[in-house]
Formats: sequence, structure tokens, C-alpha cells
Amino acid sequence: MSLNSATAVAAALLVSFDAASAMVAAATKPMTYTRLGSSDLMVSDCCLGTMTWGKQNTAKEAADQLSAAWDMGVNFLDTAEGYPVPMTAETQGETDRCIAKWMKTAKQPRDSVILATKVCGRNDRFTWFRDGPTIVNRDQVIASVDASLSRLETDHIDLLQIHWPDRYVPLFGTTRYDVSKERDDEVSFAEQVEVMGELIKAGKIRHWGLSNETPFGVCEFARVCDALGVPRPVSVQNSYSLLQRSDETGLVEAMRRLDVGYLPYSPLSAGVLSGKYRGLQTPPAGSRMELFQGYMDRYLKSQAISHRPSLLFFFKSVGFLGSEFA
Repeated sequence: MSLNSATAVAAALLVSFDAASAMVAAATKPMTYTRLGSSDLMVSDCCLGTMTWGKQNTAKEAADQLSAAWDMGVNFLDTAEGYPVPMTAETQGETDRCIAKWMKTAKQPRDSVILATKVCGRNDRFTWFRDGPTIVNRDQVIASVDASLSRLETDHIDLLQIHWPDRYVPLFGTTRYDVSKERDDEVSFAEQVEVMGELIKAGKIRHWGLSNETPFGVCEFARVCDALGVPRPVSVQNSYSLLQRSDETGLVEAMRRLDVGYLPYSPLSAGVLSGKYRGLQTPPAGSRMELFQGYMDRYLKSQAISHRPSLLFFFKSVGFLGSEFA
């Protein structure tokens, strides 16, 4: 969704103000739970993200965040084999270890935690995971799951997601499809589906899902699943916020027709919508804008830079913090 002016932003927000008021008010009520797509997972309406644990947050801070979230009724957390970010060989897997330590120390029953994780998609630079580029083929997916189970000290994963596709798609801030980047060696949809079915039968995962995926990808995975007799993906985890709404066009229709759940990440646009970067020419030391290559271009130099002051003014005028409204 493109916005042409600050006036258009305010007008669009006014239309949804009543709904936003209701959502913020609901935050003071007991947690509610929703079935995730076609799965049997009843997940809390808030899922706890974990990608800073082991880099920006210590294990103790991770435990404090987990305990606070579970006290408020959260039962769903999302990690990844590559966390924390930025992904490095030195820190890879620390987030999982923080989670395992909390579950053991807090004596948290395994069935009280819906545990989601992710296997890396194709990346030629991430050579430390499995002695070469990460690829979503059978051998690497199985190796990823076995390593995650070991770090998390559990015998199963509730939701395994493909972090980003094996095939070329525009990712992480890029929006235009570049045909010159298509590859002949992409792993087939069938091979990826078959290994998910194999892991489900082995009891290592209960369900599987997608992330940073397109309408074509969701529909093709569902079609191949039906052809091979493998359960369909139950969720898609994509970036979604007031400043990133492209999924409202084609992806919503695909998910509704295929009964696929939606897990939006970065609802605050990496903190931009909170207002904490307002007026800053350079990112604060230790912030994601400083640590993550490309974040400045992706979030602060996008349409956010022109609309953020108007958005924050509007939030204040109707009695909300930016984080509350977002």
C-alpha cells in the first residue's frame, strides 16, 4: 500500500481508529488464544520474538522476558537456528540455549510452550551452519532440525518454518522481482514438502510453515502437499506493519482460501513507529539500526522517513503511544 501524503496517512488511520482503540483496550484483558491455520495449535494472540537473546540481551534478560510473557498468558515463542541476529558463527544458536536454560530453570512443562523455530533458506554466505551454503534440501533440513532439538533440549518442535525461500524472491526490503537472479539449481517444492512429511512422521515436528513467502509460494506448496499426501503449511510469517502492508493484496486471499495462519513480524517497523529514532541522524550505539546491515535503508530511509512525523503526531492527538497504535 503506497501513501501519497501525510494527509492520506491521517485519513487512513482515522478510518481504523475505533478498531485500534479496541485492540489497545483488549491488552488489559486476559490473553485470548486462536487456532493457528489448519493446525491443532491454540496459540496466544501475542507470540514472543527471541532474535536478540545472546547478542543484545543476556540469558538472564531472556529469562526475565520469558517469565513476564508467560505470566501474562503468552504460550507461543518463535526462534530460529540462526539466532541471535546479526547471524554470525560465533553467536549462532545462543538464542536456543537461552530458551532451553529458562525452560529447565523455571521448570516450565514442555506442553505449556508452543515452540516455533526456523531453518535457514538459501544463502551462499552462511557457510558455518553445515559446511557450505545453507540450502533447503532434505539433508540440510534434517540436520537443522536435529541440531535445534539438541540445543533446545526437547524431543519435538511444534512449528518448523522455512525462514526464507530456497528459490530467488525479493527479500528484506527489496520489492521488485529481478528475473536475472532466478536460479536453475533451486531445490524443488516436492523435495521440501517430502522432508517436512518425513519429519512429521518421525515425530520431530508437529507442523510446518513458511516465512518471507509470496502468494505463489504458498499456493505452490499447498498444491504439492495435496499431490504428495503431506500436511499443508499451517502459517506464513512475514513483515507487516503500518508501513509495510503489501501482504494485504494477494497473500491474504491465498491464506484465507488455504486456511493458512498469518504471523506478522516487525509490527513496529524495527522500532521506527515507536518514535525512538525520531530526529536522529545516526542510530544509537548497540541498536538494531547500527548492528544490522541494511536496516537503515530498509526502515529509516523508506516511506517511514516522510510519514513518521505525521504518524507520531496523529498517535499523540488521539491519546496513543506509537507502539500502542502500531
